[in-house]
Amino acid sequence: MNLKPSVLMFVAMAALSWGVYVPTVHAAADKLGSNLRAFLMVGVAYFLTAVLVPCLFIFVLNNDPTVKDASKVNFLFPNMMWGLAAGVAGAVGALCVIFAAKSAGPGAAMYVAPLVFAGAPIINTIASMTVFSHGKLESPSPPFYFGLLLAAAGAAMVMLYKPGPVKAAAPAAEQVQAESIDSPE
Repeated sequence: MNLKPSVLMFVAMAALSWGVYVPTVHAAADKLGSNLRAFLMVGVAYFLTAVLVPCLFIFVLNNDPTVKDASKVNFLFPNMMWGLAAGVAGAVGALCVIFAAKSAGPGAAMYVAPLVFAGAPIINTIASMTVFSHGKLESPSPPFYFGLLLAAAGAAMVMLYKPGPVKAAAPAAEQVQAESIDSPE
């Protein structure tokens, strides 16, 4: 495993970015008065980040720092479809997070995100090991499967013990009046 400082830095940046995604989009939906308007702004941000930045590197600077094998670089339609499929999967996931938070109501960002981000690695692992491994991965050890089980258990605990709405306290004046009626003098 190659855990150079740059790898850990990018992992931390991704975790930070995705970790604040749900609460941030939830705040945007509240301020814009619409979940779809918030999602539209997410799309604009994706365009700025995922279209303009790669175009700058590839076409303006003529320097793609992510090239693995220069002889394989292409824009063939069947190969581009995999990138588009990844984009659609990400966008559908983001839209589903927005609708889940909306359906769940106030405070949903606190438990919708942990459920999504506990379930996603499990699905990612199963997909990577089956459909996308192409025979290049060795069979995982039992502790690996135990980790997946812990992730599933964590998701279940989030659902079972999610915080409920704050119970409104009786106003102070009403409380004093109620106490004076109840107390014998």
